[in-house]
Amino acid sequence: MSDLAFTDTHVHFYDLRDPALRYSWLAPDAEPDAEDSDLGIRDALKAVRYWADDFIAESRLAGTTKAVHVQAAIGIEDPVEETRFVQGFADRLGFPLTIVAFADLTAGDAERVIERHLEYPGVCGIRDLRYDDYLTDPRWERGYALLERHGLVCCDDPLVPVMSDAVALVKRYPGVIYCIDHAGFPRRRDAEYFQAWKRGMRSLAALDHTVVKISGLGMCDHRWTVDSIRPWVLECIEAWGVERSFFGTNWPVDRLFSSYTDVVQAYRRIIADFSRDEQTALFSGNADRIFRLSPAP
Repeated sequence: MSDLAFTDTHVHFYDLRDPALRYSWLAPDAEPDAEDSDLGIRDALKAVRYWADDFIAESRLAGTTKAVHVQAAIGIEDPVEETRFVQGFADRLGFPLTIVAFADLTAGDAERVIERHLEYPGVCGIRDLRYDDYLTDPRWERGYALLERHGLVCCDDPLVPVMSDAVALVKRYPGVIYCIDHAGFPRRRDAEYFQAWKRGMRSLAALDHTVVKISGLGMCDHRWTVDSIRPWVLECIEAWGVERSFFGTNWPVDRLFSSYTDVVQAYRRIIADFSRDEQTALFSGNADRIFRLSPAP
């Protein structure tokens, strides 16, 4: 285990037994939607639960000291119930943990939902995961504008074809930190796609209120190696700099492709030639600042 502490910026907890929660993507009969058809791997995740207790046990040998929980409940009637569920772990375990909660930003009650989320101290951001025309939808933009008022990060993963729409929207709201999840969720690994992805990512990185979360690279590279993910990792860091980049694991989803320690060690190997200060910024400092994480006990 390295002495370099790690803040994991993308983890998911769930409990299929809690009647107040719903995870449509983990339902026994769930089918992958069109955008996720390449994943085709969810059945192996359909355990009854994955709690913070389980995550701490699994990540402890990788130097993980803090985490950010990102929306996992999909199809839930009241998204604030997921925040209640996750905040309970932070309160009970004393593990530094913040929450990127779900709110439908197109909904008329979006602000009220956000205000209810903020009754829990761990909430630091909002994710409204969707793959429709949200980035050009005036209703979604009105909801997005609320995040500045409440000092919340927006976590999003705009796909390559709509990155220009993301640039146009995000540019209008310099007071909102826009976090590109999963390194822009690159769906292919060929050279032509890499260049298109790189252009889109560079256009987003040019906005100084954007940040990049390097995570989830196993979802479309099931037999990944350090060498196969290295170009994507280094391009993110080069585009955003060591001041606006950080790492996550997308756990337990990416457990389907490797062990937890494998992922963290791969990141360590890729940035091994960086200075100690740069490594610290990428592994914890930037994340702690952006997601307002408290010191580890």
